[in-house]
Amino acid sequence: MTDLAHLRRGVTAAALAGAMLTGGAAAAETLRLAHFVAPAHVITGSLIEPLAEGVAADSGGALTIQVYPGGELGAGPQEQYVRALQGVADIVWGLQGYTSSQFPRTMIAEMPGAIPQGMSGHEFLWNGYEAHLAQEFPGTRPLALWTSEPNVFIMRDREVRRPEDVAGLKIRVSGNISGALVEALGATPVQMPAGEMYNALQTGLIDGIITGASAIADFKLNEVANSYSVGAPLGNITFYLVMNEARYQGLSDELKAVIDANSGRALSKSAEDGWNARAEETLEALRADPAKTVVDLSDEEIAAFDAVLSPLTETLVAQVPGGAEALAAMRGE
Repeated sequence: MTDLAHLRRGVTAAALAGAMLTGGAAAAETLRLAHFVAPAHVITGSLIEPLAEGVAADSGGALTIQVYPGGELGAGPQEQYVRALQGVADIVWGLQGYTSSQFPRTMIAEMPGAIPQGMSGHEFLWNGYEAHLAQEFPGTRPLALWTSEPNVFIMRDREVRRPEDVAGLKIRVSGNISGALVEALGATPVQMPAGEMYNALQTGLIDGIITGASAIADFKLNEVANSYSVGAPLGNITFYLVMNEARYQGLSDELKAVIDANSGRALSKSAEDGWNARAEETLEALRADPAKTVVDLSDEEIAAFDAVLSPLTETLVAQVPGGAEALAAMRGE
């Protein structure tokens, strides 16, 4: 932790302690955070622990976060947002792609080439949040918004080097943007939650997967996939961590300040950095494994994919009401 972070937390904790002394001791509160993956997933170290530890420290223990992993508060990743709305959990982690129709403007971040070179996904999303994306999060308060590392092809007994190598195959996707991308390549998109990818690839229900390389480690896909193609412009995946708005508003002003101090762009950056680091570690391990093939596409091969997929982004943005304005804002234009 930086000296600045220590100072900020010290000031916040001191202010909260002072408020409690002047206003009377408040009962400690616990927020329930639900997600649907195992505790070993990258979400724990990059997102949940920074939030939970920061909130506990800054509140002097007056506010804590209890984590319910692996669908303990309800199975089905597609229902995560609804769980926050209904108060089944106070905070939930999920993917916009699982309910793509709710997030048409946010999903622009998943389109090939939408995020400018050198700009992070979380910056892209937060740039457009207030003016263009907030309406897509009714009843909740986003605590973090970010994207994965660039998507890759994850295949079983097939190498992908050209768009033609994908034609006719069944490819798992996370949402409608990657689904449109797969269709543009002449393949059939199969949308399913991440937890089902392993069995689907192992049994031949699908021929391959498009997702970030971090998922290879997080969902043990290296056990059922043996070929990975890197470099094609396949976009990214978007994620959210949202809190029930009524639950947030029910906190004291001091505890709201604690939540605010430990969320937003900084927490989003931590999550995105964690995803990128896991992806790099995963690809490095795969390259060192003689039983695996990592295909680093050449410039010429990447250009062939780009020729097919770049026009798709322009078409998809045009189909989103206010999409062009949202894209410009997210790019900081």
